[in-house]
Amino acid sequence: MTWWKAAPEQADRGGVTVFVAICVLGLIGIIGVAVDGGAKMAATERADYVAGEAARAGGQAIDPAKAVTGQAIVTDPQDAAAAARAYLRSAGATGSVSVSGDGKSVTVTVNGSSDTTFLSAVGIGSLPVTGHATATLLHGVTAPEGP
Repeated sequence: MTWWKAAPEQADRGGVTVFVAICVLGLIGIIGVAVDGGAKMAATERADYVAGEAARAGGQAIDPAKAVTGQAIVTDPQDAAAAARAYLRSAGATGSVSVSGDGKSVTVTVNGSSDTTFLSAVGIGSLPVTGHATATLLHGVTAPEGP
């Protein structure tokens, strides 16, 4: 009876293939997190931009009765909230709008999501995104007078 033994050069045959397969899966995972994380950062930047523009739109809805008489430069709360919501609708965004009690600032929060490319392979189809901004009314002839 003859026993066949593998030559020493062939003892590790196929070992590199397993190592390469594991490394490739790890690299694909890292690339996926980088791509989807970058997309989420871009979506968050856009949400912050939209929130800022909506807050500015709301801040332009000043109360004319108080402004003309010189009483105060403040927003009309209903008009400011309506203007900010109208901007959100025109930008295709959803969120919330609040006007401070003194009428001097408008705060907007935008909520959305960022669709994933690589993470959807592991069951994560989207990542939540939130943007936030506040516009504060300032007035003055030579320098802004703040709150």
